[in-house]
Amino acid sequence: MTALVILGVMVLGGVLARITPVLWALILLAAIGLAVYVFIRGGAPRLSLRSRTSGLLVLGAAALLLIGGGAANGATRPATVTAAVTPSATPQAFAATTPTPTPVPTTFETVDVVTAIPFERSTVDDPERDLGTTAIVTAGVEGSKVTTYRVTKVDGKEIGRTAVKETVTVAPITEVTANGTREQQVAAPAPLVAQEPAGQCDPNYADACVPIASDVDCAGGSGNGPAYVQGPVRVVGTDIYDLDRDGDGIGCDK
Repeated sequence: MTALVILGVMVLGGVLARITPVLWALILLAAIGLAVYVFIRGGAPRLSLRSRTSGLLVLGAAALLLIGGGAANGATRPATVTAAVTPSATPQAFAATTPTPTPVPTTFETVDVVTAIPFERSTVDDPERDLGTTAIVTAGVEGSKVTTYRVTKVDGKEIGRTAVKETVTVAPITEVTANGTREQQVAAPAPLVAQEPAGQCDPNYADACVPIASDVDCAGGSGNGPAYVQGPVRVVGTDIYDLDRDGDGIGCDK
């Protein structure tokens, strides 16, 4: 008898799960809730459930309903067929395409660069030049060199270069400056010319000192002195010595 009751409850659960899954779920939840209530309160006299044992019976009935409904659902669920999908079966329109990165070309080349070499400067002592004077005796000339570089380029853009060779094509010429060391000769001072004292020159004449004497004649002339003057002399006063014989104002001019 007990087996028939259990079987009947399971069949009822299966029928309800197939026909009205919602009603089956509500009855299942109600049975579980009633079992918990009876177990906690110790019974439900209005429903003829007077002990906790009756609550366990209700909980068992709920379990049978769950088992019957689950079995019915499992029997009616269509079999799931999993088809193996190979890469070739994927439609071309939906196939995920991964772009292939384009390789970036790396190239190498050699480049020659011409640069100037600055010339140096030096000085030498030159005893043939006066002290304190300088002169460039050798003009400086810049040289030149060629440097060969290995240039690395990625996608046509230079990313680095390395010097691999350097060749001097024109050697620089050093500039030479001569510094004079010769002492300059100091000229001897000119001898002082004795000047006749102003008080001994006759004030009647200018441009030459006509001495004051008893008689003055022109030097180199026929006069007999005793004093002489080297002309010409200009008469600015009285020609007391008769030096201006022709009366032109200049004496001893012949």
